[in-house]
Amino acid sequence: MTAVIAAAAGYLLGSVSFAIVVSRVMALPDPRSYGSKNPGATNVLRSGSKVAALLTLLGDGAKGWFAAWLAFLLTRDLSIASVAGLAAFLGHLWPGFHRFAGGKGVATAAGVLLGIDWRIGAGTIATWLIIAVFLRYSSLAALVAAAFAPLAAFVLLGAGAPFLCILAMAALLVWRHKQNIARLVEGSEPRLGAKKPDSAPSGGAP
Repeated sequence: MTAVIAAAAGYLLGSVSFAIVVSRVMALPDPRSYGSKNPGATNVLRSGSKVAALLTLLGDGAKGWFAAWLAFLLTRDLSIASVAGLAAFLGHLWPGFHRFAGGKGVATAAGVLLGIDWRIGAGTIATWLIIAVFLRYSSLAALVAAAFAPLAAFVLLGAGAPFLCILAMAALLVWRHKQNIARLVEGSEPRLGAKKPDSAPSGGAP
């Protein structure tokens, strides 16, 4: 029963899309209306506002961390904390507050990993940063980080519930990036900070 409550709370927390909230507060276009149409920090960056993108990144990451951290604080059970974190990740992907149209979950997954085990979270974030800084492909960085996370979890935590939750997040993250994978293969994937020429944002928030 505790795990069910933690999962429900995690899902509701994860359903808050900071890309949409921050864009509305800052009178920016809805991130679902331009670029990749993905409500996430990378797409918000295409609006031209680095502040909005940073706030989105921090907010989406913080909700994942908070869901896992709070569940562990209240139960002292890493398995329940992992379930709460996975639920927050699912909430971000399919948010009940935003017609179930969510983001790809990179920042939220990173936050969840930090909440489960800071070593796994820090290692995954470092992996993302290395790929993103040197190759400037956010999607490729996310895919490499998604491969790293479950391996690190297995080495550090074994094959229990935390590993399975992290493996599920990694698999879903790769699946959500299937279009990016196709563009990477074609050589048409935009680099970090680049606007898609046929879909640049215009106007204010609806």
